Amino acid sequence: MNTRFLLLVAFMTLIATASQSQILQKSRSLDGEYGITIGSAHYFGDLNTEAAINRPKPALGAFFRKQFGNYIGLRLTAHYAQLGYSDVYSENEYQKARNLSFNSDIWELAVHGDFNFFKFVPGDPEHGFTPYVTLGVGMFTYDPYAYYKGKKEYLRPLGTEGQNAGIGRKEYGTMALCIPFGVGIKYSINNRANISFEIGHRFTTTDYLDDVSTTFVSPSLFPADAGGTPPSSYYLFDRSYEVLGMSNRLSNVVGRQRGWNKQKDQYVIAEVGISFNLSTYRCPTAL
Repeated sequence: MNTRFLLLVAFMTLIATASQSQILQKSRSLDGEYGITIGSAHYFGDLNTEAAINRPKPALGAFFRKQFGNYIGLRLTAHYAQLGYSDVYSENEYQKARNLSFNSDIWELAVHGDFNFFKFVPGDPEHGFTPYVTLGVGMFTYDPYAYYKGKKEYLRPLGTEGQNAGIGRKEYGTMALCIPFGVGIKYSINNRANISFEIGHRFTTTDYLDDVSTTFVSPSLFPADAGGTPPSSYYLFDRSYEVLGMSNRLSNVVGRQRGWNKQKDQYVIAEVGISFNLSTYRCPTAL
């Protein structure tokens, strides 16, 4: 009789322990994540009017996400990316003749609101995957440059559209706002780590990411020095002479279209990431 009673007590204890373990497991809460990303960035603007995706450049990122439940999160991101393009890649004959190009390093800091389509619980095989959308606001720095005779030349100080010539065009800055909007998917490897893939489009408040926006100004705004040598800006503001020759360069007609200032420049970052969970375990409430 005593043996049966002891076996019954042991059995009930085992059941209670297993139930308590399950309750503790289910009470696990994802508070947030921190992680890193790697991917590619691409530019769209006055030099890439056809939205071609043929010159991706590297992008790196880091982020921290604060989670509010299983569906909504607030994320702080930091990115470094390279952007660049050239008229030589265009199928438009005018752009090929214009022959402009640029590169720029981008440093971006942004805050995103993330929304999961499915309930996401790391380590739970039934809730370890979700697509999501993200929308945010941020700022970034940029400083376009090009190469002339093998030398790297930053374009903003040159005033390639007459910004330094006293004709009413102000020099643009090196910082602008962006609105990141994107979609992604996230998968839980285990209760500690996740992997993700995201494509985020950045709408910006600048049309000078590529140093191109309005119209050509007169070559006379870039006079030669006392020794008769023209400055590098004389050759970089209008590089059509490399295709058409000096006598037919596009800026010979002052006011001819150089860019399109009715639409701001944009860029996209596509990236894969790995993140690590910050979790807490809450004690179950009394039944």
